[in-house]
Amino acid sequence: MSRWLIVVAVSMVLAAGCGSSVPSLAPAPDATPDEAARNPTAIAPTAMPDAPAVATAMPDAPTDVPAVVTDARFELQAFVAGFERPVFASGAGDGSGRIFVVEQPGRILIVRDGVADAEPLLDIRDRVGSEANEQGLLGLAFHPDFGDNGQFFVNYTDRSGDTVIARYQARGDQADPGSERVLMRIEQPYANHNGGMLAFGPDGYLYIGTGDGGAAYDPQGLGQQRGTLLGKILRIDVDATPGYGIPASNPWRDESGRSEVWATGLRNPWRFSFDRLTGDLYIGDVGQDRFEEINREPADSPGGLNYGWARFEGANCIAEPCDTSDVVAPWLSYERGDGCSVTGGYSYRGAAAPALHGVYVYGDYCTGNIWQVAPGGRPVPQLIVASRHNISSFGEDDQGELLVISHSDGAILRLVPAAVAWYDGARGGAERVGRWGGPPAI
Repeated sequence: MSRWLIVVAVSMVLAAGCGSSVPSLAPAPDATPDEAARNPTAIAPTAMPDAPAVATAMPDAPTDVPAVVTDARFELQAFVAGFERPVFASGAGDGSGRIFVVEQPGRILIVRDGVADAEPLLDIRDRVGSEANEQGLLGLAFHPDFGDNGQFFVNYTDRSGDTVIARYQARGDQADPGSERVLMRIEQPYANHNGGMLAFGPDGYLYIGTGDGGAAYDPQGLGQQRGTLLGKILRIDVDATPGYGIPASNPWRDESGRSEVWATGLRNPWRFSFDRLTGDLYIGDVGQDRFEEINREPADSPGGLNYGWARFEGANCIAEPCDTSDVVAPWLSYERGDGCSVTGGYSYRGAAAPALHGVYVYGDYCTGNIWQVAPGGRPVPQLIVASRHNISSFGEDDQGELLVISHSDGAILRLVPAAVAWYDGARGGAERVGRWGGPPAI
């Protein structure tokens, strides 16, 4: 049976984006030739220019919206700055109110009430390789019982450029680097497309995003091979001993290939997240040179889905076979003229604006634009913030309020709800109840 789902190729009100292929921590001077050709003006991430200004007028309401679509406005507020190439931020889920900020060179800092502690939670700069543009300390996930056991997990590239998934033990506000227990080491054939995201699913298992190994157009065909951990979403049981276990419900546990694999056909799933309420999985997968995409996997999925890379980029066939019977099309996608590197976000489940519950928020690294997609029906992205930040990630605090990580200027911002307007689909979407002047440029 075909798993081909609805694809929406979105044309948004944006400026032309840069051509980076990374998460995109913009192509450095040692970028692969195809990346450098697409982005000849890119410079190293420590001196990134602001994203270009974009149009901020909100388009008229579409006429084919679901019954009721919320046109939700958010605003960016300064929270805390002074970090070195931040790539992620998150609460620990322990109710402490602390925010943990991941710096690409290899530190995790603690923020309380908008002020960063002098001492980091963890400093492993001595074992992290971050010289290449997309390498470094890339991901962080706290054990669901972190408040009791102090365990957290990181994803980094080592000095050889290979991916390491490791567990650390926190005692209070600090973790001893010597407490590292390596769970997984994945050899990387190239210096880019390392993935990096870690997240615990509602099932209590750890999900790991891995890129296709790098270079361009997946030259080794790793995205479609079940016998490799690259180009995948992996799913493991970190509570099994020794090391980790394979959940009994993993799709290929008893078949050929790697039993850690949950999903295949991904190019560089830089950021993904689970909806706190529904358990649905949203995967932002950075494209090659034409399309950026977000894939949505329902919470009741049995796993084993193939998202198409490198036979497909977005919903477009770029290599034989073009058979779609075993491929899931993107939930939504947009062309490279509208941005260059998707940054997957979160479904809003915060307490500050209950009316916005379920709105999915995501952005683009190169343009700094942020969109929202209302829940239900066909995804209709709407531009809500036209920022001037290189957005490396989104994050959630313990209450589900949203954070925006600016790689370009070392800042963490809060994405806060502002005014709310409504389209009434019962009236054909033609009338807007309440109105606001469009997304601010920040």
